[in-house]
Amino acid sequence: MSWQELRIETDSRHAEALSDALFDLGALSVSIEDATAGTAEEKPIFGEPGEPLEQLWEKSIVVALLEDGAAPEFLVAAAANAVGIANPLYVVQIVEEQDWVRLTQSQFDPIHISDRLWITPTWHESPDPRAINIVLDPGLAFGTGSHPTTRLCLRWLDNNIQQGETVLDYGCGSGILAIAAQKLGAGETHGVDIDAQAMVASRQNAEQNNVQISFYLPDAAPQRQYDVVIANILTNPLKTLAPLLAGRVRAGGHIALSGILVEQTEEIIAIYGVWFNFLPASADDGWVCLSGTRKAD
Repeated sequence: MSWQELRIETDSRHAEALSDALFDLGALSVSIEDATAGTAEEKPIFGEPGEPLEQLWEKSIVVALLEDGAAPEFLVAAAANAVGIANPLYVVQIVEEQDWVRLTQSQFDPIHISDRLWITPTWHESPDPRAINIVLDPGLAFGTGSHPTTRLCLRWLDNNIQQGETVLDYGCGSGILAIAAQKLGAGETHGVDIDAQAMVASRQNAEQNNVQISFYLPDAAPQRQYDVVIANILTNPLKTLAPLLAGRVRAGGHIALSGILVEQTEEIIAIYGVWFNFLPASADDGWVCLSGTRKAD
């Protein structure tokens, strides 16, 4: 069995409407890509959890997957007419059936975090059986160790977690940071996320790694303080959550914050500096991790 992949050039003003029109006309799936990806003009865009992107790429490509017998020229003409554009440029290519599971797995190799810490998918042998290996597959929630912010937080935990410390992973996603904390010697560890899917993923991943962690939606989370609070989310949620997260750290305890772009560093330090004394930021590929010690009340 094969499919057709239709790629239509458009702009940010029409990309979403064109996507909706293609869905209405029977496309199996539709996505929007940056037409300048991989060039000097490539421009990253970021959205906050639960909020739509404020903009798309000015030069966009709408990618639609069609059944083998579909007529792409008709779909392009009908979709373009529906959104009020004329004769958009497009290409069509055949997508052959593949072993999609094997293909997906081939894209995820073990990730080397530090001298003693690896992230290893279940279909791989551990590169270093003597190391601390977190067994984790791509799944329902964010956090496989491949993103710079996750790596920054994992390295911070590797360098700083002390035996028996209590830990809160706020915005836990896949649970990777809470799992790492446990494997690195933490004591009681909790994870919190707003996404119910994250609860499912985190609990499955903790069980797979033979660690005991309690995961909560925010309203059900314990109202208590911890030795360590780590939050790998984005800047706007970090700003909103500052009083809550600060209140979860005991005096003399530590906080680690990531999901912060380099240019946002000073803004976050200014907000959290009311409660914490910060060390110099750690950076990776344009992102930073900030860590600080809670001041005495």
